[in-house]
Amino acid sequence: MIVESCKLENFRNYKSAEIKLHPGTNLFYGDNAQGKTNILEAVYVCGTTKSHRGSRDMDMISFGQDEAHIRVQILKHETPWRVDMHLKKNKSKGIAINGLPIRRAGELVGLGHYVFFSPEDLAIVKNGPQERRRFIDMELCQLHSSYLHDLASYNRVLLQRGRLLKNINENGAGSETLDVWDEQLISYGSGLIEERERFVLLLQDMIEPIHKSISGGKEKLRVTYEKNVSVDTFAEQVFRNREKDIRTKMTNCGPHRDDLKLEANDNDLRRYGSQGQVRTAALSLKLAEIELVKRECADTPVLMLDDVLSELDRSRQQYLLESIKNVQTLVTGTGIEGFEKRGFRIDRTFLVRSGTCEQLL
Repeated sequence: MIVESCKLENFRNYKSAEIKLHPGTNLFYGDNAQGKTNILEAVYVCGTTKSHRGSRDMDMISFGQDEAHIRVQILKHETPWRVDMHLKKNKSKGIAINGLPIRRAGELVGLGHYVFFSPEDLAIVKNGPQERRRFIDMELCQLHSSYLHDLASYNRVLLQRGRLLKNINENGAGSETLDVWDEQLISYGSGLIEERERFVLLLQDMIEPIHKSISGGKEKLRVTYEKNVSVDTFAEQVFRNREKDIRTKMTNCGPHRDDLKLEANDNDLRRYGSQGQVRTAALSLKLAEIELVKRECADTPVLMLDDVLSELDRSRQQYLLESIKNVQTLVTGTGIEGFEKRGFRIDRTFLVRSGTCEQLL
């Protein structure tokens, strides 16, 4: 799969822009805070319905405007597809595929696949569990529409159940409806747990040889799914925790409390990993994402590198460059010279200044 073009209207600091992309490597360069990352974000949003930054729709609309429009043209297995997305300040986003509106975001899942790598991802290993859950969720939402449905439904139930727990705690009313929300929590949550278990097993298969190569054979990386509760005991744990949930006004067990453990030679990188080990593990995670898409979807994802090369040492840069030769790549940076020195092949170059994007090569 490749992205052929991207058109923006009132998105972030872009009033209007149309960008024709090369199937190889596309470099967007310019000073900081000019809009380079916004281009990558727009492509990612149009492919996944979500911002890699976790931004709300209204935050991505240009100041003073009520709507933003993104249009992305992709080519998948020689078949052209057009995705149009309208972001609205006070309404749900509108999405159309080849001009036909879709009702659910899940209908977009599987059409394209995208891997986003930014400096923030380098800290995913050391950050809190929420970041690692988000990593799992973002990838699984692209791989399986059923997971996206279960995740959205689980989060909705979790929110509603939290409100009910608060009401029971403060007013003593509503406890008779708790069973209904518990059933839905267990149903949707069990689906998430099962998919995450399968995903982490696949991830381990993909990541171990990648990490071994990057570390020069010195380390063996192991990825473990630390689930808060198993499917078999979920219902029992929810029942046992009822009094605690009411007292704390929150749901204390479920996949929203899961974590991902990464160990290099049995050393827990979350607590004891050196900077080099953490960055190697983060790079391995992203490269494993690419291999997962190839294996699970028989497709090659689009890779987006947002100013990440400057954060990697030369050996990791070189491994990354060798790994993406056959992957369409959108990369940002402040200049061209640094990429040339690294031996980074650039097929098309864009100069980004104050919300404008000019093709130079």
